[in-house]
Amino acid sequence: MHKKLPVLAIALGCAFSAFAADPAPNGISLPDGYKDWRLLSVHQRTDNNTIRAVLGNDVAIKAARDGKTNPWPDGAVLAKMVWKGVKHDKWEAAIEPGAFVHAEFMIKDNQKHAATGGWGYARWLGMEQKPYGKDATFVQECVGCHTPVKDRDWVFTHPVKLP
Repeated sequence: MHKKLPVLAIALGCAFSAFAADPAPNGISLPDGYKDWRLLSVHQRTDNNTIRAVLGNDVAIKAARDGKTNPWPDGAVLAKMVWKGVKHDKWEAAIEPGAFVHAEFMIKDNQKHAATGGWGYARWLGMEQKPYGKDATFVQECVGCHTPVKDRDWVFTHPVKLP
């Protein structure tokens, strides 16, 4: 049984303000309804002490559940929500989300984003959701970072396996 849960609000206890963010410099808008998407995976980066929840739209969730992620289908959108990791105030061994860092999105459209491996990239910084990048060339940073996983359709995330 899969229920749509407001993953960020329930599972991670973080609320976002309800305002419209400006589009990214490459014209990508913050996807509608992403706060209600389902969880695909979680990551912890020890190099910068961040915790990441990777969410997917319905197309991405179906692809992950069906094992069809290499390549991901057109229409799949992956969202990575990033927080600084902080020690839990009542559980010494636990790390939980602290300050919100940014929201990143990968939008699969092989035709529209052919020059960047079929993926459109966008990032919004902080709780203010300020678009990242001075101009549309910021996506080259994204492509450069994702090059080591080019053979996995440019995606680092391993979707979690559910019983």
